[in-house]
Amino acid sequence: MSRWIAFLSCLAAVSCGRQVAPAPPSDSNLPAVRYEAHIVAGNVAPHGVELTNPHNADPAVAKRGALMFTAMNCDGCHGGDASGWVGPSLSDGRWRYGGADSEVFNSIYYGRPKGMPAFGGALGVDGVWALVTYIRSLPVPPTVPTESWPEP
Repeated sequence: MSRWIAFLSCLAAVSCGRQVAPAPPSDSNLPAVRYEAHIVAGNVAPHGVELTNPHNADPAVAKRGALMFTAMNCDGCHGGDASGWVGPSLSDGRWRYGGADSEVFNSIYYGRPKGMPAFGGALGVDGVWALVTYIRSLPVPPTVPTESWPEP
């Protein structure tokens, strides 16, 4: 019995000496988008990339995005012409999670809490940019409701 205790003690001592420290996070685990609106601790912004819309103001891509908006049933939540219904309006210029192209991309690609599914896996990067281009092509309605979203 004492041999087993001695053996297990040696085994425990050897295994404790072989602990491997966790690897530092790599840049591939960093967020894809850095927002200028974020509050930065210590005035040092985290690493990240700034996405730019490769189809900015391209009418052909906006038209493809409009077809995709309907085909993916985006109008089921955001209403016809993205004017709002169960989901918020996408044409009134008000954005809960930021209205820059990269922020709208991030909302569509990764989704948002409380109802916005992540479409990045289904549409891919180019499909999401087509939707962003369509949303950007929408005219702001002449009357915008005065009520805004409450803070979470």
